[in-house]
Amino acid sequence: MSLFSKLESRLDRPPVLALVVFSLSFLLMLLGWGVMAMGWTGQDRLYAWSIAAAFMLLYAMANSLFSLRAGNFLKYWGSSMYSYLGLTVASALAARLFSGLSIGEAGSYRWIFIVVTFGFLVFLSLVNFVKRIVQFAEREEWNQPRRRR
Repeated sequence: MSLFSKLESRLDRPPVLALVVFSLSFLLMLLGWGVMAMGWTGQDRLYAWSIAAAFMLLYAMANSLFSLRAGNFLKYWGSSMYSYLGLTVASALAARLFSGLSIGEAGSYRWIFIVVTFGFLVFLSLVNFVKRIVQFAEREEWNQPRRRR
């Protein structure tokens, strides 16, 4: 069994997904900081904040899709919320470390974090709603349409 297939089988657990997303985010922030420190590109202090926001959105979309596999949605939802909270705090701390700017000094990134957070809640709720509709439709018999009386 390859490393990718082992990782893919565990990505449907929100803490694992959050850890993978944060690791990729941190690696990209570190790479960007290194490129800027060497002087190969101009100084963009908001680069780390944009990476953090982009990877939070990636987690929100991936986690919403993986929730389709979840057997117990309430348990998955709780785990997703705590994982998202941890990812958000860790990403904000890493972005602060690499940029030297707080979220208040990072301009509109505070609002971007808020929008991504509400988007995550909407994605997760929408996927659950669609999943329930499909489950209902699968249980319904479609032999003959019901007639109004």
